[in-house]
Amino acid sequence: MAIDETERLRRWRLVLGKDAASELTSNTATGFLGNLEGADGEMDRVLEALYNAERTGGLGGSAPNVARWLGDIRSYFPSSTVRVMQQDAFQRLNLKQMLLQPEILEQVDADVHLVATLLSLSRVIPEKTKETARQVVRKVVEDLERKLANPLLQAVRGSLNRATRSYRPRQNEIDWDRTIRLNLKNYLPEQRSIIVERLVGHGHKRSSLRDIVLCVDQSGSMASSVVYSGIFGAVLATLKAVSTRMIVFDTAVVDLTDDLQDPVDLLFGTQLGGGTDINRALTYCQQVITRPAQTILVLITDLYEGGDRQGMMRRAAELVSSGVQVVCLLALSDQGAPDYDQNNAKALAAMGIPAFACTPELFPDLMAAAIQQQDLNLWAANNDIVTTRGQA
Repeated sequence: MAIDETERLRRWRLVLGKDAASELTSNTATGFLGNLEGADGEMDRVLEALYNAERTGGLGGSAPNVARWLGDIRSYFPSSTVRVMQQDAFQRLNLKQMLLQPEILEQVDADVHLVATLLSLSRVIPEKTKETARQVVRKVVEDLERKLANPLLQAVRGSLNRATRSYRPRQNEIDWDRTIRLNLKNYLPEQRSIIVERLVGHGHKRSSLRDIVLCVDQSGSMASSVVYSGIFGAVLATLKAVSTRMIVFDTAVVDLTDDLQDPVDLLFGTQLGGGTDINRALTYCQQVITRPAQTILVLITDLYEGGDRQGMMRRAAELVSSGVQVVCLLALSDQGAPDYDQNNAKALAAMGIPAFACTPELFPDLMAAAIQQQDLNLWAANNDIVTTRGQA
């Protein structure tokens, strides 16, 4: 539906602010564009407070002013816009310290980016705010789990079944349901029987069919990736057929595997920010991997190594040569193409370690492909993901 001229100018007035009022008013027969009233006036006020903060004084220095502003933007804008404005406020007006107050947290629309901000502040959150912060993080985590858990569980279970299926089973290993379905084409109606040409079996199952190690860079630039990795790690830990380990690192390495039963505890066990020592993290992974041929190591990092680069490359090569299936995710987030160390990515790619970014929605399918030992570069190409090419 076409927008009339007055409505078009009204929208531009809200976008451009008071400075554009006189120019816009001169182009329309109505004079309301100078001083907006009612809901338009309130929308104009909250936009001015954020985007013309240097002139208006911003949101004010007190928690009540910020809480009021957060409530106002929810009244006048949709949720998607509210979250953008919140992020702009935290960045433009340096309101991170305001998140340390429970009355502010209760007003905020929570998402992955807010969780990442809270985790980065976790060491300085006062006692009176900690429980509110945990409630905010838990709400976001539970929302994401509802969205992401079933696709991951279905993809991994299906891949494990296919990976362990046997076509020369012993009698006690026959999967009769799959065997009957596979041979239905050989049904003889007159004899009401099926000629079985091919048997399908469950194969030999051990306590865990695959070992999955999530090794996650917790430097500040990887904040969203840490949140998604924690949730996926907790979901994978519910599968008996896989053994899941969660390792986070900066210049030190922390094994958070024991916290996988509660992703909120796990996330608060991270410490976003600081340096990056990938070599130390890979050294630790080498020590805990006991079944290289059955292990998938997902290294989630932008590859900006602050430690021993040669050592990092040596460790990566040793892991590959031992039989570990290694994949490097330059980001696990929905924020688009990440910034990363291209030279290190090319060096890993030359070793046969694919390096690319992955969205949370594609991660279940990625894990399924890894379990089936598919060519992950081909998988990425089929999903329109650009991978890093190895150095010649």
